Amino acid sequence: MIARYTRPEMGRIWTEENKFQKWLEVELAAADTLADAGVVPREAAARLRERSRIDVTRILEIESRVRHDVIAFTVAVGETVADPEAARWLHYGLTSNDVVDTAQALLVREASALIEPGIERFGEILERRAWEFRDVPQIGRTHGVHAEPITFGLKIANWYDENRRDLARFRAAAREMAVGKIAGAVGTCAHLGPEIEQKICRRLGLAVAPISSQVIERDRHAHYLATLAIVAASLERIALEIRHLQRTEEREVEEPFGGGQRGSSAMPHKRNPVGCEQICGLARVVRANSVAAMENIALWHERDISHSSVERVILPDSTILVDYMLHRMSEIVGNMKVFPERMRRNLDSTQGLVFSGQLLQDLVEHGARREDAYKWVQAHAMAAWESESSFRDRVTADPNITKILDAKSLAETFDLGRQLKSVDAIFARVFGRKSSAAPS
Repeated sequence: MIARYTRPEMGRIWTEENKFQKWLEVELAAADTLADAGVVPREAAARLRERSRIDVTRILEIESRVRHDVIAFTVAVGETVADPEAARWLHYGLTSNDVVDTAQALLVREASALIEPGIERFGEILERRAWEFRDVPQIGRTHGVHAEPITFGLKIANWYDENRRDLARFRAAAREMAVGKIAGAVGTCAHLGPEIEQKICRRLGLAVAPISSQVIERDRHAHYLATLAIVAASLERIALEIRHLQRTEEREVEEPFGGGQRGSSAMPHKRNPVGCEQICGLARVVRANSVAAMENIALWHERDISHSSVERVILPDSTILVDYMLHRMSEIVGNMKVFPERMRRNLDSTQGLVFSGQLLQDLVEHGARREDAYKWVQAHAMAAWESESSFRDRVTADPNITKILDAKSLAETFDLGRQLKSVDAIFARVFGRKSSAAPS
């Protein structure tokens, strides 16, 4: 992934240095476990742990000749041991993918340890801002058209609830990836046995895959990357909404705009939602990577390497991007400007049209035939829409309606508070408490 979207801590995880270091951790865990079992001389295992070092330049130099990364790695590490008797026990009983797949689980675990708190932090920001705007009226929109009133806090609470599902899904997917395998070339545990396999994985803090071929089956990886894609899509959903609400015609919300920031090289007045647009674009990349992960599930027989080249790209890139996107959206949502007065002005701009559904319901409740009530309400709504006149004035002048609903009833029909009476109950369902105070 390019440096522009790579945060330092996540970037360090996916360096060649760290990848080879994880390979070495697997090799040393295997040697130590085999020493405990009396297979490898204890002095040899101790010497391997004491002297083994990673020299990325040397590994890549050897790989350029032998065309095999794990062989290059073992040769280069063996050279650093400088003890042929100890070095001959390096990689004993292992096949390449025992090392690569198990080490990859360690890398993904490190990446997940950054992403999970990122999802949690974003949820905390959403919760804070939801309570902040719990009672700020806003027009709800369906198909991009004014529908019925909501509050801006309800909109954010909706995002928060999805964030909680993202967190649960991600934890499950990360847990499913935290498995190793030391089962040999076709998964039969022919050389070291299932007990040694389990002990090596346990030493590394991993579960053991109950069964594998030469590789850990890629449905796990596809699930993980699909989950990252869903997290990215959730962020995209929020970013897209902010983009819509920042349009000049709406101007209800605005992403942060720095003091020295400039929106256009040609138009000095521009304040564009570039951060949210960036999120929407990057979500496409993560989503596309999940498709590649699905295609990695089907391999030839017990193993081919068609998945390997793909994963060298999609695992680092997807984790790096989601880490970046979570950080960026946390900044945007945490610091976005909200304009309650503009929200109210937009809500009122159709002069009562947004209460048409409530009027229909009240007429039916008070004795009107539904088909008659619908025709009356729709006729006034369409006329008010096209002439940009007051829907409420038209309704209150219609004897068909006023003979069913008196002035007091009509006042209740057009009461905004009535539309929003369940906000507290919904917040209690989402956040699990009834307190009206926002969390500190």
